[in-house]
Amino acid sequence: MILSYNPTMESPEIISVTDLESPELLPYRTLRGNLFDRDGSFVADSPRVVGQLLGSGLRFKSLLCTPEYLAQERSRIEAAGVPRVFVGERKLLEGIVGHRIHHNVMAHLLRPANVPLEQLPDQVLMLSRLNNMENVGAIARSAAALGVRGYAVPAAGPHPYGRRAIRVSTGHITRLATHIYEDPLETIRAFKARGYRILAAEVTERAVPLVNFSPVPEKWVLILGNEEEGVSEEILKEADTVLRIEMEPDVRSFNVAMAASILMYTLKRN
Repeated sequence: MILSYNPTMESPEIISVTDLESPELLPYRTLRGNLFDRDGSFVADSPRVVGQLLGSGLRFKSLLCTPEYLAQERSRIEAAGVPRVFVGERKLLEGIVGHRIHHNVMAHLLRPANVPLEQLPDQVLMLSRLNNMENVGAIARSAAALGVRGYAVPAAGPHPYGRRAIRVSTGHITRLATHIYEDPLETIRAFKARGYRILAAEVTERAVPLVNFSPVPEKWVLILGNEEEGVSEEILKEADTVLRIEMEPDVRSFNVAMAASILMYTLKRN
């Protein structure tokens, strides 16, 4: 139930709440992705993640927080243009996702527009058949840290602005130009037409040890598959170079997020 609100404030409108049953708070209560797909939005939580988002330039729909958070971050909330702030006590907010993992703020925002392929930077990380949302977020965080600013992800996979993905990325997905593609082979060929070298990470007989790959081209797309299936044969045939990370012979592979970090670090530093 909404207890009170102050309609005279232009930015933000402050709304006090005593329960979470209002339809306006539905985005904060649900984990269903289709709700967010319909209006192209997402929900993020924790002060660290929301702190990143407040400086991202993304469009906020609302904020749900404690009075203490509002008092502490009022100037940043206003600077970010947050139109509405729902304020409730911490005990109330803990009822959303549980005492152990809830923090004192959640945010409801619009996803950024899909970046056209032709506007992506010179280094791009491309995911293929990756279905774990935490890995999507972890790879985005590493890419942002290492200066790989392009991210191409399949429309059929987890959205990089999904709640768990953005939490694992600690909000750093906002630093990446993200392109969501439909057809992987058409996308790879479009990259090739724009002068990118196509690199695929996979353990195959023709794979080049990462340490031996030189010189590193200025424009490249690095393709990663999932841990069970890897990169498909169709995509491997399109790759200019297949790379593998040297490891002990009785170990098949790294976790895909760890492998992405090693590959990106080496490519950027070489």
